[in-house]
Amino acid sequence: MAGGGGESTITLEYTPTWIVTVVCTVIVFISLLFERVLHWLGKTLKRRNQKPLFDALQKIKEELMLLGFISLLLVVFQGTIQRICVRESLMHHLRPCKKDDTATAAAHFSVGFSGGARRLLAGGGADSTHCQREGKVPLLSLEAIHELHIFIFVLAVTHVVLSLITVVLGIVQMRNWRVWEDSVQEEDANAPPKITHVQKLEFVKKRYKGFGKFSFILSWMHSFFKQFYGSVTETDYTTMRRGFIMTHCKGNKKFNFYQYMIRVLEADFKKVVGISWQLWIFVMIFLLLNVEGWHAYFWISFIPLVLLLAIGTKLEHIITQLAQEVAEKHSAIEGDLVVTPSDHLFWFHRPQIVIFLIHFILFQNAFEIAYFFWILTTYSFNSCIMGQVGFIVPRLVISVLSQLLCSYSTLPLYAIVTQMGSFFNKAIFDANVQAGILDWARGAKKNKKTRIVNGENASRNESAEGILLHNIVVENEPAVGGRKAEITQA
Repeated sequence: MAGGGGESTITLEYTPTWIVTVVCTVIVFISLLFERVLHWLGKTLKRRNQKPLFDALQKIKEELMLLGFISLLLVVFQGTIQRICVRESLMHHLRPCKKDDTATAAAHFSVGFSGGARRLLAGGGADSTHCQREGKVPLLSLEAIHELHIFIFVLAVTHVVLSLITVVLGIVQMRNWRVWEDSVQEEDANAPPKITHVQKLEFVKKRYKGFGKFSFILSWMHSFFKQFYGSVTETDYTTMRRGFIMTHCKGNKKFNFYQYMIRVLEADFKKVVGISWQLWIFVMIFLLLNVEGWHAYFWISFIPLVLLLAIGTKLEHIITQLAQEVAEKHSAIEGDLVVTPSDHLFWFHRPQIVIFLIHFILFQNAFEIAYFFWILTTYSFNSCIMGQVGFIVPRLVISVLSQLLCSYSTLPLYAIVTQMGSFFNKAIFDANVQAGILDWARGAKKNKKTRIVNGENASRNESAEGILLHNIVVENEPAVGGRKAEITQA
């Protein structure tokens, strides 16, 4: 038993066994209960054939495993960190809060020097007087390690929860599209073909801004403001739906475009729910910039809002471009208006960039909210690390606005407009068809290699088989912002 300072630190050697048993029982029970809930949820999703959501659940489990490993590393290397000693003067630079008395800084970073200090993570750690004997301070105190550990956990949980809320609200916002889908299928079955002047079509009238030097500026201004009210109208939906079907599945006019988009959105949720290594780099940068007087987090909070506005404007302008292309090429058409999807409409000809940016926006927003609540519960609202009220309130308002804008405008726009690319997603097939095609492709590839090894002539079907294998297997490799998993038209 180590004494000093009026309070003793009791090790397991002198702790009653019933206390150890009770604490361990409670922790194990909570852990097993949580594990069983995740297991039950996974079985339910598989039974309902919700493979994208099941994959997202697996991604959440991976994040939890990563958090557990981070916790383990903090526990194991706590003693090592405590033995790393630095000059006290180094602790006076790049701090979230300033201290007038240098002695208080030494006291803060020397937590554990007295017998009354808290042992937070590993119940012991290094010799607390190791750095004190050298006239230095530890690189990171036990208190700071513990608080950093909590922050990483809060950040990951907040990111998962906010991503889930965003996708759910986005799908709720898209609920009217199901009615539009049923309506347009009924119209396609009964409406006879007719000749229509392009300029009289509602889609063109609302989107096309005519010719002239000001039309370009007007179209971008219209796209910017359109994302705030009725970002996707019924005519937008029906026109883009028809363009997708006529490009990718012309023989199936009964194709349920709404269900296809929902499947794509569920698959993309798996990408945005995790924290990739690139985002962990941003965490390190954000932590580095948290210096007193810089107000870095206030300025950083504008990044997701600006990106959301840029993405929303671009996606709305893509719809405008589709209308403009038709209006400039035709004066009248027979039958329904059909637009032409193309990757050239998107930034760098890559529709996948949009989901990467949305992933970053949701993470940045989660960081702002997680950091606020972590400071609030750890240090209180009046703490110097919280910052001035004039900077706190705008940050929270911006975070809430970004979350709502992403859920009710940007995500629905993303769901439908990114289908206007040159390729379609593998979610166009149901789970059983996807599995069958991929298994067949892998088997064909394996058989081809076997024939080559056996010295047979494999060139007979090389062209057709090679194209199909490329479309199905190769394009399931990672792309910008995650695995695009597209299949080109064979």
